[in-house]
Amino acid sequence: HTGTHWGAPGHFNAGELLADQMDPGDLFLPAVKIDVRAKVAGNPDYAVTINDIKAWEQRHGRIPNQSMVILWTGWESRWGTPAFPNLDADGVLHQPGFAIPTVRWLIDTGRLGRRGGTGTDTFSPDVGTEETYTVSKLVYQRHRISLEILANLAALPTTGAWVLAGGPIHRNGSGSTATIFGVIPPGVRAD
Repeated sequence: HTGTHWGAPGHFNAGELLADQMDPGDLFLPAVKIDVRAKVAGNPDYAVTINDIKAWEQRHGRIPNQSMVILWTGWESRWGTPAFPNLDADGVLHQPGFAIPTVRWLIDTGRLGRRGGTGTDTFSPDVGTEETYTVSKLVYQRHRISLEILANLAALPTTGAWVLAGGPIHRNGSGSTATIFGVIPPGVRAD
């Protein structure tokens, strides 16, 4: 769970599927990218709200069911520096993520569906100061996965692309280091 990687449902939820038990379809999903860089710039502990998602949908349309909902926070530009973990003097991580009610809403409305998930260019979908990892636990229920420490998100279109989590599949693993591919159909362009 360092570098670009994905987490399997069993990462935080005992009894859920582990990496080698996943279906290949769980690792190839339609993707939407939500640009929250402006909101994060002034608040490294920013929690993406339901209203943020609804405002995005007003511009781009409803997030399709079973989607990989990717937050583009701008954190990828910090990789390899102390600004990436963004630890305070007490060792507390400060990074943006999804608010707990937001992920519940994405699940309840089918946007994450049975096979969707979350993606981010930070360590996890949780806000760094959230010590219970509730967002991760919610995401990992059923067949959902989380893509973390993503890079090159500027090249990923806001809508219309798919993501493929490739790389080694570890037996009984809670996830895997990975190369995450953005599959962009002909005619779909990055913003």
